Amino acid sequence: MHTVLVTGAASGIGEGLAAGLARTGLHVVASDLERHDPTQVVARIRAAGGSAEAAILDVTSDDSVAAAMARLSRPPDVLVNNAGLQHVAPLEEFPMAKWDYLIQVMLTGAARLTRAVLPGMRARGFGRVVNIGSIHSLVASPYKSAYIAAKHGLAGFTKAIALETAGVDITVNTICPSYVRTPLVDAQIADQARARGIPEAEVIGKVMLEPMPKGVFIDVQELTGIAAFLLSPPARNITGQLIVVDGGWTAR
Repeated sequence: MHTVLVTGAASGIGEGLAAGLARTGLHVVASDLERHDPTQVVARIRAAGGSAEAAILDVTSDDSVAAAMARLSRPPDVLVNNAGLQHVAPLEEFPMAKWDYLIQVMLTGAARLTRAVLPGMRARGFGRVVNIGSIHSLVASPYKSAYIAAKHGLAGFTKAIALETAGVDITVNTICPSYVRTPLVDAQIADQARARGIPEAEVIGKVMLEPMPKGVFIDVQELTGIAAFLLSPPARNITGQLIVVDGGWTAR
């Protein structure tokens, strides 16, 4: 049984991925900050018959990552870099401490976790890294400069580490969904409405869904299915790729 470590697993996409990957037979390490309490996700996975454990982990801290890795019951064969957050503001009003923190969580944090698990993956001759990017790994929107910088950086990081690991059965890919209806996106709706001076319904219809020809939010189950495929033997030569799930956004 392979072990998958999911960061930011206490809610949203991370929770959905943790639960969905547990259903495929993986042992799941659901990790998050202590205040977000990943133990509740673990309890739900176990109640459904899955195998899981919780890890308190701050992706911005070398010490926290090292301590969490030392406490795991088994080393991870699969890493899902999912931890993320958003802040919506014009650059002139964007606190630089907040800007730096978004980069630390979503870009440097992904590098920190990948760096921590790669030696074990190399030693065992197998590993899969699945980064959760965004449509904003490919395109930009106003008022999200830190998020977009982080997600664009994640795309380049994916390609670089795919090349560094090409000599062993390790793959590194990034799933890039457009809007997934999660608590993070719900918060964005309100923030975007304030930043743009428009109603929340207009944010949903005009800002989020209008660029997507299919016109619907992405479902977490779709992302789980893609992640599961990337872990499967038929995907062993898919590496360094951005898997775009955008309802046709970038086909225009």
